[in-house]
Amino acid sequence: MRAARRTVLTRGSWPESRRVTEVLRRETVGGVLLIVAAIVALVWANTPWADAYVALRDFRIGPESLHLNLTLSQWAADGLLAIFFFVVGLELKREFVAGDLRDPRRAALPVVAAVGGMAVPALIYFAINRGGSVDGWAIPTATDIAFALAVLAVINTHLPAALRTFLLTLAVVDDLLAVTVIAIFYTGELHLPYLALALIPIALFAVAVQRRISSPFLLVPLALVTWWLVHSSGVHATVAGVLLGFTVPVLAGRGETDTEHGLAERFEHTIRPLSAGVAVPIFAFFAAGVTIGGLTGLTESLADRVTIGIIVGLVVGKLVGITATTYLTAKLTRAELDADLTWVDVAGVALLGGIGFTVSLLVGELAFEGDPTHADHVRIGVLCGTLAAALLATIVLRARNRTYRRLDEAESLDADGDGVPDVYQQTSP
Repeated sequence: MRAARRTVLTRGSWPESRRVTEVLRRETVGGVLLIVAAIVALVWANTPWADAYVALRDFRIGPESLHLNLTLSQWAADGLLAIFFFVVGLELKREFVAGDLRDPRRAALPVVAAVGGMAVPALIYFAINRGGSVDGWAIPTATDIAFALAVLAVINTHLPAALRTFLLTLAVVDDLLAVTVIAIFYTGELHLPYLALALIPIALFAVAVQRRISSPFLLVPLALVTWWLVHSSGVHATVAGVLLGFTVPVLAGRGETDTEHGLAERFEHTIRPLSAGVAVPIFAFFAAGVTIGGLTGLTESLADRVTIGIIVGLVVGKLVGITATTYLTAKLTRAELDADLTWVDVAGVALLGGIGFTVSLLVGELAFEGDPTHADHVRIGVLCGTLAAALLATIVLRARNRTYRRLDEAESLDADGDGVPDVYQQTSP
């Protein structure tokens, strides 16, 4: 009886685990988990038990001989986020090979929008903090793909598909630029021998996936060695995730039909639940826990130029940067906005671009490492800026959603396309 019951339980747990995995692939769920983790950390850090949170966040584990005696917060930022950036690398590769970034004409506007959406917030932050703490200039330049798409998924019922495509392309290019910024501007002491050695496991990983070898017993050890070597080189370890993602083939290989998914899509399908359900929420939990210090502490934080620069950069900078560069490019070049979109839609997407949670917090940790006061102000600025951008985007896009819903309803009433609702034709004598 016990053996039979154990078999039944095992069989029942497999469909249940698959259901959980499918849920975690949904953009809305990943965004909700991220928000919940951040709220839990923020509340905990402002209770009488805040010391326990700090002790947990700063608890060290790992061998010192391998340069891996890190705090749990560092493990989340350097280790778990590498999984998130591996998925980002897969998305980037897919967009460049088979997505919108393959066609320069279609990619032009969102690519330029991503550049403008990074340049203007950086300039705003620099202008506000000129003569002060300018190291955080890149904090308001990032767009959080998971969070932004989660907000859009909640809002969207009748919005055109082109709007999501525009946001996804913009966010993917934004992530590529963010990774470049982290690698160039937020790398401390660079150890070239480690970086050179990292090319070996990356090359082996690339050869394996190009031969369609997907065994985790081979690929995971190669990925871990790559991560450790990049981490030891001084370059932020999340860059390893992007590099490995770039090596994975997108298109179907020999012996595979065109209808079969490429290895990149299969990897993304497998790893996204781990990224969205574990890696990003845990990072958010350790990154968002800031002790505000009541109304007085919040007022002092919001008066700091670092906090102001981040909030204004995320909300105003993204809105102006994305909308203005898109408009000017469309007017001055042959690039055209998708026929299904209006400039109000672009403004809504630009506000969504101000949701810079995950990467902004990561850049903030790198920019103000060893400066706990400014690090706390960064967290408050990112939280406030992200919340403001999400609320404003919701207001704009909900209004647009109602407009598109009315248009859809009108079209459904006019099935023959003559411009007169069929109900009138049916009732006319």
